Amino acid sequence: MAEECREGTRKKVRSNEQKKQLITRLRRAEGQIRGIEKMIEEDAYCPDIFIQVSAVSNALNSFNRELLECHVRGCVVGDIKDGREETIDELMKMIHKLMK
Repeated sequence: MAEECREGTRKKVRSNEQKKQLITRLRRAEGQIRGIEKMIEEDAYCPDIFIQVSAVSNALNSFNRELLECHVRGCVVGDIKDGREETIDELMKMIHKLMK
């Protein structure tokens, strides 16, 4: 098992840099959502709101890609090296949920 993944506790120890990158992406999406709220309060034109909603979706997709890469390179690779191939099933279920 990768030493940064803790089986049983379902926790992943991340570097400060990884945390910073992920939190930055989430805060960007959060700011965009606040902007959409303001647009609705100010009766913005619907297509303009849709463009901002699309930007939030893209920001969350970027977050998901970065988190997925972290998970695969860390936990999944470590589990496979340690002979726990069931982690592939978990990964595939997660990917299927993301692609709905």
